[in-house]
Amino acid sequence: MIKRVIYMGMALIALSIYSMQRLNLPLPKFVNNHANDLLCLPLVLGALTFLIRGLNKDKYFKFPLPFVLLLATYYSVYFEYYLPKVNSRYTADWIDVMLYFGSAITFFLIQKNKKITFSREL
Repeated sequence: MIKRVIYMGMALIALSIYSMQRLNLPLPKFVNNHANDLLCLPLVLGALTFLIRGLNKDKYFKFPLPFVLLLATYYSVYFEYYLPKVNSRYTADWIDVMLYFGSAITFFLIQKNKKITFSREL
C-alpha cells in the first residue's frame, strides 16, 4: 500500500510540474529543469513492472540491471542528445543524464531488496 501511495504521489508531482511549465508558471530552477528527469524512470519502470506482473501473473517479476541501465541509456541519448538537435524545446544537460541513471539504479536497488506480493505492489 505504501508503495502505491509513493508512486501516485510521484506521478502527481510530475504531472503538476509539467502542467505548471505548460502554463508558464514560475518554478524553482531545480524543479523546472530537473525534477521530472529525476522522477521519470522510476515512474516508467514502476508502470512497466505493474503491467508485466499483471499480464504474466508473476507477482515477483523484477527487471534485471542490464535492462534498467539500457532504459536509462535510451532516455539519456534520446532526450539529452537527439532531441536537443531536432527540437529547440529540449536542451542537452549532463545533470539530467546523472538523474536518469541515479533514479533508475535506485529503483533497481529498491525492487531488488524487497519481496513484495502483487496485492501490495503498485
